[in-house]
Amino acid sequence: MDEKLMSKKKPSFPINERLSKYLIKHNRNTKIPVFYEDLLRFSGSIVVYDQHDEDTLWVRCYYPDHERTEIDNSLKRVYTILHSDGSDDSFEFLNVDAIDYCTFGNSKPFRVKVRNILNDSYTYFYVKKADASRIYGLEFEHILSPHRINFLIYKETLIEEHIAGIPGDVFIEEKLQECDEREKTQIAKQFVKFNERCTLRLLGDMRSYNYVVIPTHDFDHVAYQIRAIDFDQQCYEGKLKVYRPQFFKENYEMVMLVANKLEQTSIEQYRREERSQVAKRLITSQKRYKELIRCMTQDSISTDKNVKRLKADLVEFSKDVKFRRAKTMGHILRTALDFVKRNYVDTNTKEIMEF
Repeated sequence: MDEKLMSKKKPSFPINERLSKYLIKHNRNTKIPVFYEDLLRFSGSIVVYDQHDEDTLWVRCYYPDHERTEIDNSLKRVYTILHSDGSDDSFEFLNVDAIDYCTFGNSKPFRVKVRNILNDSYTYFYVKKADASRIYGLEFEHILSPHRINFLIYKETLIEEHIAGIPGDVFIEEKLQECDEREKTQIAKQFVKFNERCTLRLLGDMRSYNYVVIPTHDFDHVAYQIRAIDFDQQCYEGKLKVYRPQFFKENYEMVMLVANKLEQTSIEQYRREERSQVAKRLITSQKRYKELIRCMTQDSISTDKNVKRLKADLVEFSKDVKFRRAKTMGHILRTALDFVKRNYVDTNTKEIMEF
């Protein structure tokens, strides 16, 4: 827990022609009327505080009057493209309540709050600089996780939908102790599954503030899910531990919850279940997955040093020598997912696989 897993800031990687064609084919690439650089032209800002009057590391941006109307209309258009048919029929019912800028982290995103003035309901979306690592992370989340995710990209700008939930660090600090024993056991189970899912698809840096806990009220209990919300550390770092949330000190309370609530046999059962689910999702999305992984194997989204280190860690971890032949992060991920398909799909399913 005390080991420093990440030290250097990850660089941004450009979207190459092959990945761009993939995004166009799957309707991710859509012309939008505003760019990330446009929102950087704010003339002033104030700090955004949370309900406890603590700095959130976000600032609320203000724009010159002669630019604000154009920016608001452009953001409304982006909202309708992301969530509807892109028409301006609903513009008169929408209001851009806030444009916030994050001063922390790699991507420095903008968070846009859009409110329906008829009923005061609101939602958020994010405007970020496009980065190939993040795009791969978002697409693999869409394909391999239990969740679907909506995003758009145009040139150097990424529009990403908001993922609702309680930030993991807030949940651990404020909500976890309020849960009863049954709920804590369920949360421990979900953390095991989340940890396994991140490891299998090599999604790194899942510290507590990079995922959310989602409570869902069933008829006789509250069910919980854990979902990633930051995807820019897809297949970049060389240390395998970076892809295993259990090794981040920010997740210590979750790790202890697993240790206190679950037997080792249960942990192995949940890990096996998650591997089987990932394998089945690969089968149901095999055409799209094959297109995406081909893009990634031909792309450079990390350093040679990191590729070499991760190959060695994975050979030691899995005992699969096939990782030694990998030349890029895409090859490493394909080898890892092939390993999952070979070992965690039932016999009947294997018969219909066409890989």
